[in-house]
Amino acid sequence: MSYVTATAQLQCPFGTAPGVLIANSQTKVMIQGKPAATIQDAAPIKNIPPFAMCTTQTNPAVAAATAAALGTPTPAPCVPATTTWIPGSKSATRTFQGIPCLTNDCKCMCQWGGVISITNPGQTKVN
Repeated sequence: MSYVTATAQLQCPFGTAPGVLIANSQTKVMIQGKPAATIQDAAPIKNIPPFAMCTTQTNPAVAAATAAALGTPTPAPCVPATTTWIPGSKSATRTFQGIPCLTNDCKCMCQWGGVISITNPGQTKVN
């Protein structure tokens, strides 16, 4: 298990590129000089960046682009529709400033069906 920092790499299975977490829910706990992330760092755009293009047909923008292309699957710009991180096994019991910490085993659900995962926690030392 690793704590996640502000430079963590994220991936959505329906996105065409990775993203970098923007951690700003707390500013006092630092890991290797970077703010530690909490499960509150889940807001679309503010914390979870777009993953370039979205490819899932459950996203209305992708469905519309595909319909306009007469059924040819057509990606659309990603606009994450996230609400919260699902705590991992250790993050549910550990907190930073009273907020459950974000660990590399947490997942974030997108309304369009993607399960966003942390592919790199943003730190080199495992806590």
